[in-house]
Amino acid sequence: MRSLTATASAAALTAAALLLSGCSDPRGLRVTGPAVSPSPPSGPARVTDPVYVSDAARRPLQRPASFVLKESVLRESAGKGPAGKESVSLTGLRWLHWGEATAEATGGLSGGWCRPGCEDRPYPVKVTLSGLTKQEGRERVAFYSRATLVSDRLPPEKAAELGRVSLHTPEF
Repeated sequence: MRSLTATASAAALTAAALLLSGCSDPRGLRVTGPAVSPSPPSGPARVTDPVYVSDAARRPLQRPASFVLKESVLRESAGKGPAGKESVSLTGLRWLHWGEATAEATGGLSGGWCRPGCEDRPYPVKVTLSGLTKQEGRERVAFYSRATLVSDRLPPEKAAELGRVSLHTPEF
């Protein structure tokens, strides 16, 4: 009886070994079929088109180190001197984000409205560009359409004015 059990066990082991070796490939493991695609990243999608901001002269700029955000002509008013230009200039910009739904930078803020206080030492400012507008046409580009400037050195009326600035966005 023992020899019969031993023979049956040996036969079962041999069959298992043959089955397992028949499933293998001498070249190693092979995987066929389409690859599994990764899940899309969470959060806002990045814009793949070039992204710009327009300065006061309506020039398209990318990650500008400095630019004039807005400029307006001042009329001569009673006792306040001749007409001139009032500008909002951003300098020394260091961009933390660019090309996403918002762009953020820190830098300096100056203009005719803060002289002489900020002429040599611009006010520290945080700049946020938003309102990303995609332009369709021959070339696909996007422009930021709003700017928000925040500085604890701004007088309240100027802080309110610079809290939401509309930017030029060209039409193609």
